[in-house]
Amino acid sequence: MAELTGLADDRALLGRTSTAERVSDILRSRIAEGYFPPGTRLSEDSIGGALGVSRNTLREAFRLLTHERLLVHELNRGVFVRVLTVEDVEDIYRTRTLVECAVVRGLGKPPYAVDGLAKAVADGQRAAREGDWKGVSTANIHFHRELVALAGSARTDELMRSVFAELRLAFHVVDDPQRLHEPYLARNREILRTLQEGDRDGAERLLAVYLDDSLTGLVDVYGRRVADGGQGIG
Repeated sequence: MAELTGLADDRALLGRTSTAERVSDILRSRIAEGYFPPGTRLSEDSIGGALGVSRNTLREAFRLLTHERLLVHELNRGVFVRVLTVEDVEDIYRTRTLVECAVVRGLGKPPYAVDGLAKAVADGQRAAREGDWKGVSTANIHFHRELVALAGSARTDELMRSVFAELRLAFHVVDDPQRLHEPYLARNREILRTLQEGDRDGAERLLAVYLDDSLTGLVDVYGRRVADGGQGIG
């Protein structure tokens, strides 16, 4: 019973941990939305006061997001939203290609559960009509999250949640989001249509080219944006 006594002493950690996780969820969403752009210093006092959480809880949330590569701690300076390197972007796309193409390749027999994909496509088209290119970017990320979800794997979903959140750090630095995202509205529709037709192999081929083209385009505009050392970031 001594083990149980010691375990009971840890009960308070459960509350702290769950609170820190909830705080990290909030901050992850805000970072993904661009509320805290890359290069922004996160103030413990301001954020802790706004959320009504302790300094220790907030620091644990920061630690979780640092582990996810969304934040970086700089000695004697504080915690900042990461500014990705071009190499980071290339590595993100390497991971995306490995995972997303494998998900499509591993689909069973049709029909496929593509309602989530269809909704993301519709959301992207609506945002484009309204000139909301940030909304187009969000819908595009949702499209790829729904694509990954076709695997039915909670572990894969969790892995790619972090990858997509990190990817959006690069998107927030790009100064012409329409040019970056508009071409992929039609390509998302094409992948959706191919899956609706039950053509898994065709969808994988489209996706592989899609991701390769997306990487080339993003590296081009992102590389020029950060080539001067990140001027205008943060």
